[in-house]
Amino acid sequence: MPDETLDSTAPRPEPGSEPPTSGRDRLLDSLRRPGSRGQITAGVLMLVLGFAAVVQVRSNSNDAEYVGARQDELISLINSLSLASQRAENEIAQLEQTRNSLLNDTQARRTALERARQRADELGILAGTLPAIGPGVQVTVRDPDNAVGSNHLINGIQELRDAGAEAIEINQSVRVVAQTSLRDGPDGGVIVDGEEITAPYIIEAIGAPHTLATGLDLRRGFSDEVERVGGEVVVARSDGVEIASVHQAPSAQYANPVPTE
Repeated sequence: MPDETLDSTAPRPEPGSEPPTSGRDRLLDSLRRPGSRGQITAGVLMLVLGFAAVVQVRSNSNDAEYVGARQDELISLINSLSLASQRAENEIAQLEQTRNSLLNDTQARRTALERARQRADELGILAGTLPAIGPGVQVTVRDPDNAVGSNHLINGIQELRDAGAEAIEINQSVRVVAQTSLRDGPDGGVIVDGEEITAPYIIEAIGAPHTLATGLDLRRGFSDEVERVGGEVVVARSDGVEIASVHQAPSAQYANPVPTE
């Protein structure tokens, strides 16, 4: 049997030359080398591909809920969504109405409280329990012969009230109110609500200055009566008459407010 021999004429690979490799082989070779640049790149690509696959699967699963639905099911779903949207809109409208109602109630209470306070201040001024300031007149009554008595001052106060005086004070110490009493003093002067005052008498009144001054200057009025007994009346108009004295209102002893329902 003939010996097998190598063909000396067969081509031999040149030193340093290697057979060509495929892309898959190069990828596997790069993965076998830990920490290589190719391995990191391949890992990132695999993560991106995996994330994209998960998103696509979820999207397909969501769409699949409606793809196989019948027409009546889709209509029922649309109707339910429409009803839910309508209910939400109704709730929003009710909440807005409640909010507006609360705002209106708060504003109404605030307005009523402000009006009540204003009315209380007005009544306090008219009743003489609060100090007051405003335009008016200052009436100075001089009495050199000590002939001006309580009847003259009462007439002057009444004329000021008739002319619209809202607050009256005598000698910057006694507030004149509806219950104020005047009488002649035993040694001259006038006793007003238990307090003795002497001339010159200074009567301050808040109201329309022109109307108050005209009311005192009527014929056979207050000024004429005082001048007839030897006195003198000087009326000075002012835009800032200040009345500081107050009247202590007595407490009701028998009367009580009627209870409201």
